[in-house]
Amino acid sequence: MNTTFSEIPEAYKITSILHQTTYLVDGELKQWKGETAEVYSTISSTKDYKPTLLGTIPQLGEKEALSALDSACLAYDKGQGLWPTMKVVDRIACMEKFVEQMKTKREEVVKLLMWEIGKNLADSEKEFDRTVDYIYDTIEAYKEIDRSSAKFEKNSGVYAHIRRGPLGVVLCLGPYNYPLNETFTLLIPALIMGNPVIFKPAKLGVLLISPLLEAFQSSFPKGVVNIVYGRGRTLATPIMQSGKIDVLALIGNSKSANALQAQHPKGNRLRMVLGLEAKNPAIVLPDADLDLAVDECIAGSLSFNGQRCTALKVLYVHESIVVEFNRRFSYKVDQLKFGNPWESGATLTPLPESDKPGYIQELIDDALGKKAKVLNKKGGETSENFIFPAVLYPVTKDMRVFKEEQFGPVVPIMSFQDIEEPLDDMAESNYGQQVSLFGKNIHTLSPLIDTLVNLVCRVNLNSSCQRGPDVYPFTGRKDSAFSTLSVHDALRSFSIRTFVASKDNDYNNAILKELLEKKTSNFISTDYIL
Repeated sequence: MNTTFSEIPEAYKITSILHQTTYLVDGELKQWKGETAEVYSTISSTKDYKPTLLGTIPQLGEKEALSALDSACLAYDKGQGLWPTMKVVDRIACMEKFVEQMKTKREEVVKLLMWEIGKNLADSEKEFDRTVDYIYDTIEAYKEIDRSSAKFEKNSGVYAHIRRGPLGVVLCLGPYNYPLNETFTLLIPALIMGNPVIFKPAKLGVLLISPLLEAFQSSFPKGVVNIVYGRGRTLATPIMQSGKIDVLALIGNSKSANALQAQHPKGNRLRMVLGLEAKNPAIVLPDADLDLAVDECIAGSLSFNGQRCTALKVLYVHESIVVEFNRRFSYKVDQLKFGNPWESGATLTPLPESDKPGYIQELIDDALGKKAKVLNKKGGETSENFIFPAVLYPVTKDMRVFKEEQFGPVVPIMSFQDIEEPLDDMAESNYGQQVSLFGKNIHTLSPLIDTLVNLVCRVNLNSSCQRGPDVYPFTGRKDSAFSTLSVHDALRSFSIRTFVASKDNDYNNAILKELLEKKTSNFISTDYIL
């Protein structure tokens, strides 16, 4: 398969190299004159294949990392800082200012999403727009939480004014596959709840943060948002070793999460909000609508080339229908169009990691050596920046593609006779995020659903696994997640219930009344935010 090349539309051409020479600490865009790293796209700008240089980013060191930590700690100031004590309505105003500025950068961010990580145009636009919607939804959810807290409760002769308060300083590390959306599902709720943040962008999808730096700087008080660039180990390790991080917010790999957690000297103090890896299965029952199951399994396994934690990474198909399912599935996979992200109808796009085609080939070779076959004609065809999805069958438990989270374009299929086979595999798995279940007989589905909800956190009936809608809980069991993300849940994850208690007597009640009338406290308030 030849590398895709077509005339690049004017709107999507890389006309200049983006040299990111600043980083955001202590409210200032600080100039960096030290070591830099080049950022390449695996998409070529020429007919003779050559990666495209997109720009450069600072490679900050331990000194700059600790400077960002000091900045965030000063902004929190033992809970006395401007940001954690600010009125809810004022924090919301800062967030609204930011999102209005962010919207003006849509074209730049979408273009960089395509070039940096190979996401197609429609999905890149969707990621940006969905992130903007997420911010507005978060603001509305925070208003709702605040409205429900704008009261006093009384039990056993004690008044309580209960609100949600910040946790402290947050270290935020996002993923490369959704470098804007999933990163912001950590960053935005952490910020709006009053937590200062240190944010290090992912190694891929890093330049697309550049157009937003000024918006962060101008929208939030000094030290509330700190954005640093460089190697994760160099920056995150000393920050965690300081013991001054209150929350680790990470979407990525469990090994990284464990390593960072281990660096913290007081792990019992560390709150974690983690979205980690998964090996989501599909289970296709004998009475499933095959056309529906095939379409949903293709979307589930190969959207964004399978580079999603929510992707379907193994398909269990009942032996009575597996031959027909495989025939239809393999045919439709071969109909998928490979092209550059801006090309019309391109559902398969260049892989952003230069070593990913080689890794996928290793999985294919291992499976073939253990008697699996590639069912689709194009499966395994390679170019410099892509490997065409291979449909592998029959897959067995001793194959690497069964055990490893492939995070790329290869689809393992297993047949089963007894439903206990996939259930046992799921129970033994290290992961427990989601499952897709295809079938229609309620007497078969009912006990299955009742079991599956205790093995994973979301059962998708006759549909592919996915994160959205963002108002629904997003979490997992075992190695797949810690804490819950969604519009409402994330606000809870990045905060703690805290309250003022007062015995019901004339002396205390007079004080509370004066506090409310004179509005001298930002915490004690019954103001209702519309």
